[in-house]
Amino acid sequence: MGSNPMAVTPPTQWTPDQLTRIPYWLFQREDVYAREQQRIFRGESWNYLCLEAELVEVGDFVATHVGDQPVVVTRGQDGEIYAFENRCAHRGALLALTDRGNVKDFTCVYHAWSYSLEGDLTGVAFESGVGGTGGMPPSFCKSAHGPRKLRVTRLLGLVFGSFSNDVPGIEEYLGEEVLSRVERVLGGRTPVVIGRFTQMLPNNWKLYFENVKDSYHASILHLFFTTFELNRLSQKGAIIVSPDGGNHVSYSAIDPAAERDRHYAEQKLRSESGYRLADPSLLEGFDDYGDGVTLQILSVFPGFVLQQIQNSLAVRQILPRGTDRTELNWTYIGFDTDTPEQQKVRLKQANLIGPAGFVSMEDGCVGGFVQRGIAGAQDAQSVMEMGGDDASSSASRVTEASIRGFWKAYRREMVL
Repeated sequence: MGSNPMAVTPPTQWTPDQLTRIPYWLFQREDVYAREQQRIFRGESWNYLCLEAELVEVGDFVATHVGDQPVVVTRGQDGEIYAFENRCAHRGALLALTDRGNVKDFTCVYHAWSYSLEGDLTGVAFESGVGGTGGMPPSFCKSAHGPRKLRVTRLLGLVFGSFSNDVPGIEEYLGEEVLSRVERVLGGRTPVVIGRFTQMLPNNWKLYFENVKDSYHASILHLFFTTFELNRLSQKGAIIVSPDGGNHVSYSAIDPAAERDRHYAEQKLRSESGYRLADPSLLEGFDDYGDGVTLQILSVFPGFVLQQIQNSLAVRQILPRGTDRTELNWTYIGFDTDTPEQQKVRLKQANLIGPAGFVSMEDGCVGGFVQRGIAGAQDAQSVMEMGGDDASSSASRVTEASIRGFWKAYRREMVL
């Protein structure tokens, strides 16, 4: 559990162990948001920071966040990766003012206190004063001051950080089945960055994480999926939920020999359209993995997503920016072994996702629809009964089990 719990007095009771009813006040209250920062993001969790591919040379850095706390991730002089608060120990100003770059060290623009790539305070301007007067007291010790450092771990080219020394190793944290699905996408090859987007969402961060874990909505909300039969609930696939509930995988495979699915038309769902692609080659690709799986969405509590849609691969970082605002960072990836033709396919299919993606465009607004819809309903609850009331893996994707898994992990960490 995270340290220093903050009190939350809910306006309505949340039944103990209840996963099928989610109170709407959880998406609206400032005290809940503050408790999340303390107990989840700065508690016993692994937070995605960046890709190793973004830290190739000594001095490379990425400025990012853990929850709402700014942090810097660096490649140190010894070649190792370090992470520390993006905060000067003097008066709290940011050390890194750009998202990424390469530096010899960090110097605060405010009063020129300087720090090593490893996050240690190395210099204080006018530490000895001027002309024998002023300056820091003799008792001042630079090694006793500096931004807080994070514990860092690496996995298959991914970099995670934690403020907790008690969080288990990343392999145990993920669980065996989820770990195997990360290895499926990233194992044996070195990821390279081929594109980036940052998207601001008008909703609470948990609404987007629910959306990621919700396989039930994908072929209903996303007309592109069903029009071009990329994802239908009748296709072969499954849901994997880690034992602790927090991590999940949803996957499916296209069966070109199967008859056209009639379930959507019979239920009058928005699954058919007259839309066609001006360039059908957008959906032409290559067999990346040899297992027939054409869609895999994987999430790690509290805010990481690894995605394979056809040959479009990306990591997503979910960052809270208040009770009703979320920053979503997309990093598109390929591999160092990709041919020019394969990279071209990945870049073309990158149009499927992102802020204006053919598939994910609707996800950027539907969370805002919920945030606006619940504005006057703090005492109401959402209903999460599709597929039962547990948070277990399922051979069916017509289930909300992985969303219930998120709330299982959330309740445990928040002690609610």
